[in-house]
Formats: sequence, structure tokens, C-alpha cells
Amino acid sequence: MSGAPGHYNAVTYLLDRNVDAGRGAKIVFRDPVDEISYSGLQKATRKLANVLKRLGVRREERVAMMMLDTIDFPIVFLGAIRAGIVPVPLNTLLTAEQYAYILADCRARVLFISEALLPVVKDVLGRMPDLQHVVVSGKDAHGHMLLKDELAKENDAFDTVATHPDEPAFWLYSSGSTGMPKGVRHLHSNLEATAETYAKQVLGIREDDVCLSAAKLFFAYGLGNALTFPMSVGATTVLNPERPTPQVMFNLIAKHDPTIFYGVPTLFAAMLNDEANKNAPRTKRLRVCTSAGEALPELVGQTWKDRFGVDILDGVGSTELLHIFLSNAPGDIKYGSSGKPVPGYDVRLVNEKGEDVPDGEVGEMIVNAPSAGEGYWNQRSKSRQTFEGGWTRTGDKYTRDAEGRYTYCGRSDDMFKVSGIWVSPFEVESALITHPAVAEAAVVPAADGEGLLKPKAFLVLKNGAGGASLDSDLKEHVKQKIGPWKYPRWIEIVDALPKTATGKIQRFKLRDSA
Repeated sequence: MSGAPGHYNAVTYLLDRNVDAGRGAKIVFRDPVDEISYSGLQKATRKLANVLKRLGVRREERVAMMMLDTIDFPIVFLGAIRAGIVPVPLNTLLTAEQYAYILADCRARVLFISEALLPVVKDVLGRMPDLQHVVVSGKDAHGHMLLKDELAKENDAFDTVATHPDEPAFWLYSSGSTGMPKGVRHLHSNLEATAETYAKQVLGIREDDVCLSAAKLFFAYGLGNALTFPMSVGATTVLNPERPTPQVMFNLIAKHDPTIFYGVPTLFAAMLNDEANKNAPRTKRLRVCTSAGEALPELVGQTWKDRFGVDILDGVGSTELLHIFLSNAPGDIKYGSSGKPVPGYDVRLVNEKGEDVPDGEVGEMIVNAPSAGEGYWNQRSKSRQTFEGGWTRTGDKYTRDAEGRYTYCGRSDDMFKVSGIWVSPFEVESALITHPAVAEAAVVPAADGEGLLKPKAFLVLKNGAGGASLDSDLKEHVKQKIGPWKYPRWIEIVDALPKTATGKIQRFKLRDSA
């Protein structure tokens, strides 16, 4: 790590190092209306650090970010880190009460917010006793401070704070699929840890890459994809403030011709099923895609490869571990599998007693990671349940084969037994989507008349699909694919599946309705 002994600021690694290496004039970020070079970003982050100093924000205090993916996001995020102040990027799709909870929980002194998001929180801002200032990214401050005006008041001279590698650099709030989100405290050294392991040793990111991420910067996955990884090698990122619909992503791919496209399983499936773009051509430069958030069904991965000629590296990450720790790799891909541990990460599968399970048996995955957070903010009990010494519990169930590949079975609280045998919802879903009528599937346990658990499937059908025999056809299809006891006893057709902002299916909502 760079810097004096004991001193290390993540911005030195990500940004200043590139300027020193002669990349100052190179574009680092490009959004729909603007672009910024490495030297331009360096100056802007120094100005942002001076803004925070003028506003009276002190080292280690928090500033919240409700910001869309534009150039202003990295200016604020990296500018705060440069000043030794802790940025807290927030999911831009939450409710007012969820924002009120998080702003109070992290005690943010300043809120940086995109103009389009102001209406969501206008009624809760007055209830935040720690919040001193609201700074708006956009054209109209609506009575608050305007980011571009505040930056214009400052000069670009600022001595980067000599932080410590183990000092908190930023927080990310977990998606909170059950209950309120939890603030994960990440350290200055964690960003470099993900870049030097997954990005360089698995993804093989290069200086000439152009990156496009469907996952937003406020997610751990998106932050690595669009900021940490490209900046670690002096590459360029295309930022998208819009919702990542198939049409939006096809348009961006056609316009910018990226070399790396980072997606999630539901998006890849939706893009493959998108009628408006069924004849979209292969791109000239796209060399690799990645997927995380949920396990990638084999059919989706193989169909994408057949159609676009580019592999998807399916991997597993988490907010707690910051990015992908288990992944397929170029030249070593098995669709339907989550691959092997990323170099630098140790992975174990354990039973309820904490004992390692043999190959072929289901176990909970625990990970020893150089990028692990130091714990949850104000959540001591949950921190102890998740962070156990050097090991972090993922809450995911997996099996491992003799070659050392791991196959996803489901979240620990999604798995259930039928006739005494574990059933993986993901396995049943993967079988269902191989039926030509099915676009999306989610499987949860439901009780039969005797109170025994059996699989129930919620399906989104492809346009025009249906028919009187569909129910029985689907059940027989699953029996033939994966076994007679795993077929869904009930099938419910729905218009859409409930999902998080990352595209993960919210099975707990379906369990409640089942």
C-alpha cells in the first residue's frame, strides 16, 4: 500500500496515483451530459474537501449521499474520503421513513442529494437533529445549497488527510430484505483489497477498458464495478443515472461500446427476452460480462454466450465483504456454478455445529476476506453473529464438488426440506425457466393440508404463453429435469415478482403470501 508507514488514504491509491502516472488528461467518468478527466476529478475532490471543511464537518464524521450515478457522485464520495470524512451512499429507491431511519442512525452532518430525489425526503429533513446542511446536485437547489456553486467558491489546494489503512473510509447500508438496513463500516484498505484480488486476478481489468455497470454506485457491487476497479488501472467508466431497463442498457452499449458490462441475473434474462431488441447485434469491443447479486441460471448464461459471443463471469459478493469473493473466471467457466474462491479469499462450508461439510453436502458459506467490513454500526449482536474473528458468515447455502466449484442452493432462510431432503429454491427456479413459456420464476415453501412443506412457484410468463395444460406441463418438466420430489405442488402466474433495487427476488414477500 502506498503512503508513509501507518498512513494510507484510499483516494491516493484510486485517483492521485493515476495523475502521478501521467493519466491526468484521460477521461475517468462520462455521464449523459458531462465527462471528467483524472486531473479534473482530482481538483474537484480537493474542492469538495474544502467545502466540507468550510461547513464544519470534522474527520470521521458522516455525510450522507442520496445521489444518482452522475459525475457528482465520485466527486462527493472521493472528496469526503480525501478529507478523512466518511461518505454514506444510500439506495436511491427507499421510502421517506427508511431515509429518516438511516439519516438518524448514521448521524449525517451533511446530505448530498440529487435534485430529482428531493421530493422524497422533503418532509423528513426537519426531523434530523444532526443534519446541518443539504447540498443539491442539479440545476436548482430549492432553497438549499447547490453543489456546483459550493465547488466554485473553493480552490483546489488541499492536503489529503493522513488516514490509517484500518480507519473507516465509508459506510454502506445493507439492502435490509428483512427489517431496517444495517450500516456496514468499510475501511480505507478495503477498496484496494477488492481491486488487487477480483478485479486484477479474475476479471483482468485493463487501462484501456471502458466499463458499464447496471448496478448503481451506491451498491457494493456497483461501487467496485464502476469506481474502484476502473480507477485501480486508469480505465474509463460510463455512468447511467436512469433505471437499468433492457432498452436503456442496449442503448448505452450501442452508444459507448464498452469492453466490460456488469449486470445482474434478472437484467440479463430481461435483455434476452426483450422483443424490441431481439435483433440487437453483437458489439465490437465487449470482451467480458459479470453477474452477481443472485446466482446466474445456467440457461441465462449459456443463452447470452450463444447470442452475444461473450461469457458472463457469475460470482458471489456481499455488502459485508464489499465485492465478489467467489467467481467463475475467464477460461474456467461452468454455467450453473458460482465458481471458485477469488485469490486472497478463503472459503469454507460448515454445518450447524461449525464443522466443515464434505463435498456434495449442503453447508453455510463462511469467508475469510481481506475486504471484510469491521462490523455493523450500532448493531453489536448482529455484528457478533456475522463477523466471527477472521471469518464472515454469508447466510448462503452451497455445495462444493470434487473440482472445488461451488453451487448455490439458496439463502439459509430460503432453504427447506421435502420428505427430509433439502430443496434449493434456486434449483427449482432454474429448471422452471428452461420451459419455453417461463420468463421468470420464484419458488418458496408452502404448507400442504397436513402442514408439510412443499415447493410453490410464482411465475412470470413470456408474451403469449399459456394454455390449459400449462400447469401439468410445468410440473412434469421439473420432475424430468431435477427429480420427482422437487416439483412445485402449486403454480401461481403473476405479472411481476417482488424485487429489491439490486434485482434480487424478495422471496420473503412471496413466503408471506404463500
